[in-house]
Amino acid sequence: MWVSRANDTLRRVPRNLDDALGDGGMPLLAQLGLSFERYGEGWAEATWTPTSLACNPLGTVHGGVYGVVHDAAMNFAASSALERGDRAATLDLSYQTMRPAEAGAPLAVRGEVVRLSTSVAYLESSVRDADAALLSRGTATFFVRRRDG
Repeated sequence: MWVSRANDTLRRVPRNLDDALGDGGMPLLAQLGLSFERYGEGWAEATWTPTSLACNPLGTVHGGVYGVVHDAAMNFAASSALERGDRAATLDLSYQTMRPAEAGAPLAVRGEVVRLSTSVAYLESSVRDADAALLSRGTATFFVRRRDG
């Protein structure tokens, strides 16, 4: 959405996603311990305290759960870069986990748009521990459906 200022220059009004803070509208994310806290145009940040539901029998986060978390973070970031009524859907998701996380460990998650075109968005995400060490990183390609297109 674009609005005019008094001097007739145009500026983009960021999309309001305040209602999606917390579990992002997906109860599963809350059950996994993920909570979106902040966002801006093209990025989103969450805190993640993995629950036992997110973990395997050994007490570490299950590999597939990282995929859910990366996808959610990048989807939130994509949505924050789009205008109201536009939508994004995951086409491709890839992630690597370098170090395990345990249930109850405080983690930081960030998703960010790398490039946004008319119909495709490229994103990246990260999961870091309390010392900011990288535990997992992801990349994705999203299809963008414009409201007017």
